[in-house]
Amino acid sequence: MMTKAMLPELLTEILIPVCAVIGIIFSLFQWYIVSCVKLNSDGDVSSSLDDDKNGHEDYLIEEEEGVNDENVVAKCAEIQTAISEGATSFLYTEYKYVSVFMVFFAVIIFLFLGSVEGFSTKSQPCTYDKTRTCKPALATAVFSTISFVLGAVTSVLSGFLGMKIATYANARTTLEARRGVGKAFIVAFRSGAVMGFLLAANGLLVLYVTINLFKIYYGDDWEGLFESITGYGLGGSSMALFGRVGGGIYTKAADVGADLVGKVERNIPEDDPRNPAVIADNVGDNVGDIAGMGSDLFGSYAEASCAALVVASISSFGINHDFTAMLFPLLISSMGILVCLITTLFATDFFEIKAVKEIEPALKNQLIISTVIMTVGIAIVSWTALPSSFTIYNFGTQKVVRNWELFLCVAVGLWAGLIIGFVTEYYTSSAFSPVQDVADSCRTGAATNVIFGLALGYKSVIIPIFAIAASIFVSFSFAAMYGVAVAALGMLSTIATGLAIDAYGPISDNAGGIAEMAGMSHRIRERTDALDAAGNTTAAIGKGFAIGSAALVSLALFGAFVSRAGIQTVDVLTPKVVIGLLVGAMLPYWFSAMTMKSVGSAALKMVEEVRRQFNTIPGLMEGTAKPDYATCVKISTDASIKEMIPPGCLVMLTPLIVGIFFGVETLSGVLTGSLISGVQIAISASNTGGAWDNAKKYIEAGASEHARTLGPKGSEPHKAAVIGDTIGDPLKDTSGPSLNILIKLMAVESLVFAPFFATHGGILFKIFS
Repeated sequence: MMTKAMLPELLTEILIPVCAVIGIIFSLFQWYIVSCVKLNSDGDVSSSLDDDKNGHEDYLIEEEEGVNDENVVAKCAEIQTAISEGATSFLYTEYKYVSVFMVFFAVIIFLFLGSVEGFSTKSQPCTYDKTRTCKPALATAVFSTISFVLGAVTSVLSGFLGMKIATYANARTTLEARRGVGKAFIVAFRSGAVMGFLLAANGLLVLYVTINLFKIYYGDDWEGLFESITGYGLGGSSMALFGRVGGGIYTKAADVGADLVGKVERNIPEDDPRNPAVIADNVGDNVGDIAGMGSDLFGSYAEASCAALVVASISSFGINHDFTAMLFPLLISSMGILVCLITTLFATDFFEIKAVKEIEPALKNQLIISTVIMTVGIAIVSWTALPSSFTIYNFGTQKVVRNWELFLCVAVGLWAGLIIGFVTEYYTSSAFSPVQDVADSCRTGAATNVIFGLALGYKSVIIPIFAIAASIFVSFSFAAMYGVAVAALGMLSTIATGLAIDAYGPISDNAGGIAEMAGMSHRIRERTDALDAAGNTTAAIGKGFAIGSAALVSLALFGAFVSRAGIQTVDVLTPKVVIGLLVGAMLPYWFSAMTMKSVGSAALKMVEEVRRQFNTIPGLMEGTAKPDYATCVKISTDASIKEMIPPGCLVMLTPLIVGIFFGVETLSGVLTGSLISGVQIAISASNTGGAWDNAKKYIEAGASEHARTLGPKGSEPHKAAVIGDTIGDPLKDTSGPSLNILIKLMAVESLVFAPFFATHGGILFKIFS
């Protein structure tokens, strides 16, 4: 006899949207505080609501040094406008192309799923319970198409809003750095929090409203309802793929061009206003690391929720129509918003940043605090929203699970995420020996730097893979594929905090660039560099989270696909599956080759343009002439739009081609192979690139005796470090982060099209059998 959940259905209906609205209100409040920093010379350039906090140097550095304050503010505002316009222009162009794809793919979803029952409008026996009748396949086609469009629009909106917030905050962070590093930290962090909470709350609210609207039509047919909801995850991830690849190519083309000519050939500082690629470089930080990451993590959240809902709909929750237990994944996310809200206050209100060395611990504490509080939150949700025992669908059988076992599934995912985060930090932060060893290898040139960096990346895969493997074993043992899905949600439950510290990095990076371009004091640049260095590590931690959660999400989606496609077992000894495994394991290499070559081609054009301007514009090197920033922005935009299409097509077309021509068994092999090799390559690529970047910054900062023996800027070891960083740029910001979308997207696409593949797939094997 299955018991009912303690939490009444009516209260569940109220709690989820209320938590989402609280998240939106909190993000708007954070934005209001950031907006109190004025970007005009007659305004008060300080956060009026925060004057007593983090203001240990409340006088302006310019006042102390006798520099004209009004000119500095005007220059910052001008540079910020240029960056914002460049980022907005690129995203509008990108979304114009992506919208064409969205319409095209929406039509494919409708036609393929509608054809499963020949576009019949008659009710049909349910897939898992033949004694009951369910809504026609045509309804699934229509509602899957609608949820796909909703997911795509929400993903695009998430990326766009994140970019707008970041470009709004970068110059304000620079101006606050004049009052103290703590003031600048607060502005950058609050701005990141705006993005984090807006994305988490919007994703939750849109999914919740969609479920309730679809329920009006589907009624008691929860199997059909939640199957059609999977389109939401597909829409979110398909937009994220183009955002990540397009933004990654854009930012790295500009970054590589600016670094190779500016730092190595011309020996001028990073973000020097004489460098023609400098505006494009700063634009790239926003379209790649902010808009791309926002869409990516939204996609992970949407897919993890969809995988959990699909599996739950054919378990006792769906059979007994227990709405509260059914929405357990959404209740976890709701609790996550409240937990992250409390966690944010520790960085902005409860503690003060008094020195540079306190920045990185403050950001790391966000992860620890949110994980600890969230563990308690998960326990509360598990005990109130779940029956004491229930059954979970497990490949044809129903497995009895207790609520405390499901609590452990979510908790193991949450803590595995923290472990992956800290291992990533160990391998990418200049505070630890791996990065210091990479920096030391620069003594003998770029070749040894590259060798040490690659070795570090390969080694950094070991512990995260064990953490992912352990979480899969525990969660699957307790609650089959539903356990894996909620473990992924556990890892993503603190997404608002994760995104806040991730967005903080590019905002700080932009703030440093604006300080350099506006000709501000070197003391301000030291502060923004300190903010940026901490952000570099947290960005690597964010990528670790994204990759770890992608592995769990992909496996959960794979489980749902296998169940929906009617596959009882996946036998790796059959030729159909083996060829799928081989091809699937090859795909991440093919995809990485395409994205890296794209960065190389775009960077080549950028290097040639920057060299041309230095050679042909009189007075540019002396600082008496202004470079042509617009041409470099156009090169990055054109190259990224053109180059993002082939990798995107590779990922989107592979499941369709394999499913139609080779069938569901071969496709299950492809999904398994791509998951296994994709996770390894993604982690090593991200960590290698992060380590090379921080090795370069370690030499440039010269904060220790060891670092000073390798510097200063312009020394041979420093030039070797710049080359390593340049090689690592496409690895950590284009190929690595895009791979986690590849493994998730192929799995969710296969799940959406599973009914079509099961009915009409495997054409070649049918012909030759």
